[in-house]
Amino acid sequence: MRRLITRLAVAAALIAASAACGSSSPSTGTGGSNQVDNVKVGVIPIVDVAPIYLGKEKGFFSNRKINLTLESGQGGAAIVPGVVSGQFQFGFSNVTSLMIAQTQGVPLKGVANGNNSTGKDGEDFGAVVVKGDSPIQSAKDLAGKKVAVNTLKNIGDTSVRASVRKAGGDPSTVEFVEIAFAQMPAALDAGQVDAAWVVEPSLAAVKAAGGRIIASNFVDVAPDLTVALYFTSEKLLADNPDLVKRFQEAMQESLTYADAHPDEVRKVLSTYTKIDAATLSTLVLPKWPAQPNRASLEELAKLGQQDGLFTKAPDLDKLLP
Repeated sequence: MRRLITRLAVAAALIAASAACGSSSPSTGTGGSNQVDNVKVGVIPIVDVAPIYLGKEKGFFSNRKINLTLESGQGGAAIVPGVVSGQFQFGFSNVTSLMIAQTQGVPLKGVANGNNSTGKDGEDFGAVVVKGDSPIQSAKDLAGKKVAVNTLKNIGDTSVRASVRKAGGDPSTVEFVEIAFAQMPAALDAGQVDAAWVVEPSLAAVKAAGGRIIASNFVDVAPDLTVALYFTSEKLLADNPDLVKRFQEAMQESLTYADAHPDEVRKVLSTYTKIDAATLSTLVLPKWPAQPNRASLEELAKLGQQDGLFTKAPDLDKLLP
């Protein structure tokens, strides 16, 4: 949490600097109907962002005069400062990071859906897992146990607490440990933690090693939970609303196409991740609806406030597209 707040403070300074030098304008050319906008998007090299890679490949962005460049970041908390400073015109982040940023006064705006849970218990792209021989049988048993999440005080521990609470356990006694997703299967196998919240492809790796799913934490938060969004800065929205509109349209087309073509999603994943072919065939893919599920975000915001992630309730009217 401290790291995120520090990044946001740095971002505020960068916003002022970028405003002074006009760095947030991505356009090239002399204007008019032939103008092409050079656009950088900060993304995370995970399954969730497959639609934007597929949309670029299919020409959904170039058809709208957007020359798209995708740059990898470590996570949504790191991408937020890049967007508000003008380093990126758009970015991808989980919704909890965006809610935290917004309640800290960071001038950002969601522009398109990112990805959603499948809504199917035991068949989601993220889950809480344990070793095959673990005595833990349900989320209730996580009380008093060590559970790995990729980032503390974010969507992981909030959603895991929801699973524990739903199963009748005491979420306040869970001890969360910050471990990168890629390292979680080994940490679980070595007994460093009792359970781990993992997403694909780490989920597939744990299952292949004999691990068990004990909870689908996103499903336990709300049906069809919206997990992430694409967003931009309020400055770009004010300076170039036409570009934002075209990006929104291209993203919506990309999301709809990806949701309807899972085989092409698995193929494009091989172009920007190191997931091997055998694992690609077994991955549980997220859902990619064109619009976010507001009701699910209202519930996530309520849980985040209950967990003390926000100093005040997020303004979803202001944040959502």
